[in-house]
Amino acid sequence: MSGLDVVMINELAQRLRGAYDSYEPIAPIREELESKGPGDLDAAYAVQQLNTEYWVGKGRKIVGRKIGLTSEAVQHQLGVDQPDYGALFEDMRLFDGEVVPCRRVLQPRIEAEVALVLARPIESPDVTVDQLADAIDYLLPSLEVVGSRIADWKISIYDTIADNASSGMFVLGKSPVDPGSVDLGSATMRMEIDGKVVSEGVGAACLGHPYNAAVWLARRMVANGTPLQAGDVLMTGALGPMVDLEPGAQVVAVIDGLGKVTTSREEIS
Repeated sequence: MSGLDVVMINELAQRLRGAYDSYEPIAPIREELESKGPGDLDAAYAVQQLNTEYWVGKGRKIVGRKIGLTSEAVQHQLGVDQPDYGALFEDMRLFDGEVVPCRRVLQPRIEAEVALVLARPIESPDVTVDQLADAIDYLLPSLEVVGSRIADWKISIYDTIADNASSGMFVLGKSPVDPGSVDLGSATMRMEIDGKVVSEGVGAACLGHPYNAAVWLARRMVANGTPLQAGDVLMTGALGPMVDLEPGAQVVAVIDGLGKVTTSREEIS
């Protein structure tokens, strides 16, 4: 954390962990994080990394990474020109048909994505799209249950990065797909909740192609000294708008060429 305010970073990390523990959101933390100047996101990533190390120390296992802000429209809204990333932990993972516990994710919203699972590490700082494609074991349709520890989702880029890229849980489909068998750039997505279409999109909405997002992530992880590993799951970003996930909601998403993935949110008891 050289050059950063270590006391501030620790305090903000504790504040975010407190929101997990209490299931109560906190006020935005952007003002403290912006203190280094516009465009400098190092402090926000330092908060995220501190909490990641804390959780790993408590026994949680990292199983991959998620990419956020892959939509140009959302980037423009938050005043940034790049995606962000966060850690995926084993206890965040669900499989097709499994239920999202009602109080597990604060202010949950849901979106449909393409998930990649790697066959081998990616260690080149200049990995290309073709090299990334060669490293993929298989593809899956997926749902990301995003959440925010920031009250009312009043987030900036600083808030969401510090908050592990607004992560919650993720749901993976059950039928692996050969990456050579589908054109993800033109693949369409449709997501329904309780039988009503609530989100539609296409693979090109994710930085032009989900592989572009994965390449950006792979390069960042190498630069950070934490390259992606064999078996890692990569959640590549939303193909359409995210929507609120209410208690009892039944969710079905279909991605052309990848198939269907489903989940539901537990009812409030």
